[in-house]
Amino acid sequence: MSLTLFDPFADLTHLRRQINRLLDDSTPAPRTEAPARPWAVPVDLIEEEEAVVVKMDLPGVDQASLDVNLNQDELRISGERPWKAPETGKCVHTERPHGQFYRAFRLGIPVQADTVTASYKEGVLTVRLPKADVAKPRRVEVKSVV
Repeated sequence: MSLTLFDPFADLTHLRRQINRLLDDSTPAPRTEAPARPWAVPVDLIEEEEAVVVKMDLPGVDQASLDVNLNQDELRISGERPWKAPETGKCVHTERPHGQFYRAFRLGIPVQADTVTASYKEGVLTVRLPKADVAKPRRVEVKSVV
C-alpha cells in the first residue's frame, strides 16, 4: 500500500494550465475600431469676483462638435472626439478616450446669461459666466449715527 499526499491546489493548478493553453492558442482578431467607453473630461471650476470660469481639457476635439448650453443655473457641455484608426499598422491597445462626452454643472449663483462667452484654444475650452449683480459681493459702508 502506498501513500499519496493530498494537494489541495492540484485542481486549481490544472485549471490554470487549461486557461493558459486556451489563451495561448487563441489569436485575437485584428481590431478595426477601438471600443468607446465613458469619457470623464477633466474640468476646473474657478470662482472669480466677477465671474465663474469653467475650463475643460479637450485635446483632439473638433470645435464644431462642441455644444455649450446654459439653462437657468445649469451649464451643460457636450461634444465628441471620434476614434481614428492608425494610418499604418493596427491598434492593439488604446487608452486615449474617444466618443461622446457630457458634463453638467449646477452653478448655484445667478449669472448674466446674455454675456456668457466660450472660447476654444489649444484643446482647452474656457466658458466665462459673468455673475449677475445680485450675486457679486458688495461693500456696505458703515455710517456713524449721531
